[in-house]
Amino acid sequence: MSVFTAAADQSVCAPLPVLGRDVTVPLVTGGEVTYAALDYAASAPALQRVWDDVAAYAPYYGSVHRGAGYLSQLSTDLFENARGTVAEFLDCRDDDQVIFTRATTDSLNLLAGALPAGCQVFVFETEHHASLLPWRNAHVTYLDAPRTPQQAVRTLERALAGRGSHGPALVCVTGASNVTGELWPVRELAAAAHAHGARIVLDAAQLAPHHPVSVRELDVDWVAFSGHKLYAPFGSGVLAGRADWLREAEPYLAGGGASRTVARRADGGVDVEWHDSAARHEAGSPNVIGAYAVASACKALTEAGQDALVAREQHLIRTVREGLADVPEVRILSLFGDDAPRVGVLSFVVEGWNSSHFAAALSAEYGIGVRDGLFCAHPLVRTLLGSDPQTQGECGAPEAAPGEKSLNAVRVSFGAGTPDEHVERFVGAARELVRNGAKWNYRTVEGRCVPAV
Repeated sequence: MSVFTAAADQSVCAPLPVLGRDVTVPLVTGGEVTYAALDYAASAPALQRVWDDVAAYAPYYGSVHRGAGYLSQLSTDLFENARGTVAEFLDCRDDDQVIFTRATTDSLNLLAGALPAGCQVFVFETEHHASLLPWRNAHVTYLDAPRTPQQAVRTLERALAGRGSHGPALVCVTGASNVTGELWPVRELAAAAHAHGARIVLDAAQLAPHHPVSVRELDVDWVAFSGHKLYAPFGSGVLAGRADWLREAEPYLAGGGASRTVARRADGGVDVEWHDSAARHEAGSPNVIGAYAVASACKALTEAGQDALVAREQHLIRTVREGLADVPEVRILSLFGDDAPRVGVLSFVVEGWNSSHFAAALSAEYGIGVRDGLFCAHPLVRTLLGSDPQTQGECGAPEAAPGEKSLNAVRVSFGAGTPDEHVERFVGAARELVRNGAKWNYRTVEGRCVPAV
């Protein structure tokens, strides 16, 4: 199955069990309600399966690498086997390396530090800051936001054709936007990059939790993603891909684990031989539990059937889009148009509402957790809103038109653990807020909109 399409004959599966699914929260209007977590794009709740696996391993916690004891050997095997699980999940090539990091941001900064001298980097302004900002030591070309997938490919081809150098080059592109949820033409962009002698890294932070990702099929050189968006706990991530640039670069961190041998020289200095495996960039005691959690999440998604999970998510997307279509004051943000394929991430603005006010009312009055703001993708959100004001607006401003008094949007996001009731409650709440207004008064405190006490 293509990474960009769901099998039409897949039945919609049940949501996967996640932590927090029965948590209740108080409402400012009185009473409590089961919390509707619709902020998966920031951090998805951990799968119950992942939490259970981590809890089962915890009593056997031990140091990794070179430990003689049974628990150390067990932990080492678990840590190294996690690489194989992740490599299989990503359909990596036989000689690809899997490096465990802290998150997508850490992964891309690691790769930025491994770029060959004189490397040129090409990145669209539509990227999350994690993939927009790490390339400080390279010559960076920022590409304008495309309005169709085809335009994205043409824009990249023109930029690469005009780079005036045959030296190393890297393209960085998202698989799915963290603002609009729209899927990008990764395979076509990879082909364009390779045709012009460039390499490509895929930011799969929003793609991997929602769709199968095949390094081979997409023909990308590296892929990066975060565990906390893939239904694992915080603090773990992955950079997987070609080994040569990574093997030739200075270690990301200098210290134990990255070094093969260290010896004093006669002149008083130190000679170091660094590993050329993934360990080269994993100095210090690794996050074994984090790596195991990521591997557990990869197994859980694979065993659940990713085609069925995609089909279920598309059902939830239709529920949200069709529900909001009945509210003319709501404008869903999009680069590629309403029919563009997407994952379960949608951002929108509401006529007459400050987005922070709208999000605060969803939380306080309905127990629905969404995200408001610029989503660590400031250039993209400004492009989508068609405005670049200098100041934020106060929440609850009666005529706070988006792009004037409020440069932000509301984002609703969901995934494998989201029940139908949560998105249905969100749609109903959005309709009520637009039709009847908020039931409570709100004020701005330290930049956040909160219920007035």
